[in-house]
Amino acid sequence: MSTRTPGGDVPIRRIDRILAFMSLGLLALSVICFFAIMIASSAGADMSTGLWPTIGFTVYFAPPIAFVMLLAVLIMTLVRRSRANRGS
Repeated sequence: MSTRTPGGDVPIRRIDRILAFMSLGLLALSVICFFAIMIASSAGADMSTGLWPTIGFTVYFAPPIAFVMLLAVLIMTLVRRSRANRGS
């Protein structure tokens, strides 16, 4: 069973929201870019020119960056809650 914080819930800070929504946005962008690559490659587009290398870069590196952002939010939240519980 979980215990409740005596002083109520810990408020959500702006940096937590920013990191969470940036992480979600990066994941959504990565999925969109992945489908764009699948559609373009089946249509016979030249993937070595234009914007396609950047889109490929996004597919490879956005999910790990988003995961690190989510871990940062989780760690910051756990530290803040432990400090709030220790202080009361």
